Amino acid sequence: MYTYCTYTQPKRILVTGGAGFIGSHLCERLLGDGHEVVCLDNFFTGTKENIAHLIDRPGFEIIRHDITQPILLEVDWIFNLACPASPIHYQYNPVKTIKVNVLGTLNVLGLAKRVRARIFQASTSEVYGDPKTHPQVESYWGNVNPIGKRSCYDEGKRVAETLFFDYMRQNKVDIKVARIFNTYGPRMRTDDGRVVSNFIVQALKGNPVTIYGDGSQTRSFTYIDDMVEGIIRMMDHQANNWKRPEDYTAPMLSGFPGPVNLGNPEETSILDIARTIIRLTGSSSPIVRGDLPEDDPKQRCPDISLARKTLAWEPATGLEEGLTRTIGHFRKDGT
Repeated sequence: MYTYCTYTQPKRILVTGGAGFIGSHLCERLLGDGHEVVCLDNFFTGTKENIAHLIDRPGFEIIRHDITQPILLEVDWIFNLACPASPIHYQYNPVKTIKVNVLGTLNVLGLAKRVRARIFQASTSEVYGDPKTHPQVESYWGNVNPIGKRSCYDEGKRVAETLFFDYMRQNKVDIKVARIFNTYGPRMRTDDGRVVSNFIVQALKGNPVTIYGDGSQTRSFTYIDDMVEGIIRMMDHQANNWKRPEDYTAPMLSGFPGPVNLGNPEETSILDIARTIIRLTGSSSPIVRGDLPEDDPKQRCPDISLARKTLAWEPATGLEEGLTRTIGHFRKDGT
């Protein structure tokens, strides 16, 4: 039904946003699997510390570049992860966020078209907005506010998906699109404003752990190693017998362009994750409540039936195991 018939052949691979949280782990895995890796980043949210241990590795190259500007490279695969992903960072300069998702996406798709590279888009669960169906399945079109504070990211990622599928239909570009749900692990920034990193930093410092609203809103959390495995399986999938919807008219390329949900189907409330982190850190931090941010989703949980069936993928790391590893990383960094 499916094969992974090309991944073991050494490739030259571009990872945009390669110095970021997910990007740096992906670069590390690709290098370990024998590929040449070009890490491209403008270091707005990515850091040199994330990739410092890779600099002297054979086959690793760093290019400082803003993907909203064109670039020409000879590569076999492109992973497009270039975009700030936390609300604090993507709302800091919302116009820039839109540019990354539109101009940046056009640039990497243009590159893929010119050099005939396969290209992966790191889309997001945020394309579903504040969903009215639960859990979220890929056929759901979403419930997104087009003019809210989160729209630069939510709508930007939706436009990026549109561009990917239009390039596939019009230009026969070989695309892969995955919708990534909440991911956590070592190398998360302490100031990114995300749930897991926020709670760990507050708990380790003995500060109040802040939840917004009553904490009943839910998320699903995937450990970084599981996410990287899912991304690679999606990129390498060769299922030529996979059937697209009726409106798909371009020739089959790799056979499964997506979109596919990559996330953890085990749902956790924000209040429960706060209590778990306090317990695992041995902290005495109290839990305090703040106002719920605008357009904050009430429920976020993926249906991963398609990933299970098509990629033989699902998360393997339990929440407490992953949190323990992540807490250890933050302790080591002196948080």
